[in-house]
Amino acid sequence: MPCPHCTIVGHKITFCLNKTIITLIKKHFDHQGFPMEVNEHYLTTHEQAARELVDFLEATKLTTDVTFKINNYDWLPIIDFHKYVEASWVDDLLFEPYIRMHFQPIIKSDGNIFAYEMLSRFVDKKGQTIYPNVMFPAAKVRGRTFALDRICRIHAVKQVKKLLPNQKAFINFIPTSIYTPEYCLKTTTDLANALDIDSSRFVFEVVETEQVKDTGHLKNILSYYQSNGFLYALDDVGSGYNTLTFLEELKPPFIKLDLTFVRNVHQDPEKQHIAKEILKLRDTFGAMALAEGVETVAEFDWLKSAGFDLFQGYLFGRPEKEPLKEATIDLKKL
Repeated sequence: MPCPHCTIVGHKITFCLNKTIITLIKKHFDHQGFPMEVNEHYLTTHEQAARELVDFLEATKLTTDVTFKINNYDWLPIIDFHKYVEASWVDDLLFEPYIRMHFQPIIKSDGNIFAYEMLSRFVDKKGQTIYPNVMFPAAKVRGRTFALDRICRIHAVKQVKKLLPNQKAFINFIPTSIYTPEYCLKTTTDLANALDIDSSRFVFEVVETEQVKDTGHLKNILSYYQSNGFLYALDDVGSGYNTLTFLEELKPPFIKLDLTFVRNVHQDPEKQHIAKEILKLRDTFGAMALAEGVETVAEFDWLKSAGFDLFQGYLFGRPEKEPLKEATIDLKKL
């Protein structure tokens, strides 16, 4: 049974309105033949009718205190409805043919490539590249985060066959886009099994760590991955709220030091302190510590001498359309 939040379906848009306004709108919708559900102060309809409703409210200056929501998302002020309409282009691109996977190496201190982070890029129907910093916010506005996160994960799993047999794949996922792991993640785990790829080669990486409010829900997701033999990583460690306590609770097998604490760490005592605290925590539950965003040899040398296990950044390689054929990066050429 598929998760209804992960599939691409027509939107139900619900408005919270004054009952007098609902009476006016209901008459108009009946005349136009628009579908609607009315329950007390709430009117639910589809996008075309919702656009007409908002046009009417704005023309008659009846938008005060009106809110709306898309499917089961949060309530939003009516002024945000136009952002929702403007992002409609994203609906047409939520299919695998528009995804282009890129691979960025993650190395050990000796230059051996331990893994690749699988990074999604997108192309529109004209072949123009759309980067995640545009695609994901648009999907969020449209209520498509569930579907986008899912197709990116599935596409990434399919690309793991391109890696060398001993290399792992770090695959991002947004925990707030997953409602029930048993439904939302089953397609992903089933695909990995069908492709006969050892589950221990997958590292599912929690992104937007600082936005996670429900740690219980996140624990359920990670427990599901773990019970199926997959590994997981916590991203952006060091940023956000109460990160060290968060680490102690979740005990991830991999910890990624946020790039803001990597930048110029070799000459910043405060960043060095944070990095060392994370290494202490790593040792308490046997994790591997990964420094992301490494750009200079000086940063790499300090992090390596401090005891970090893994390294990622432009110093070793940018995200590319194909993984490297070599199993090792020559550190002498850095």
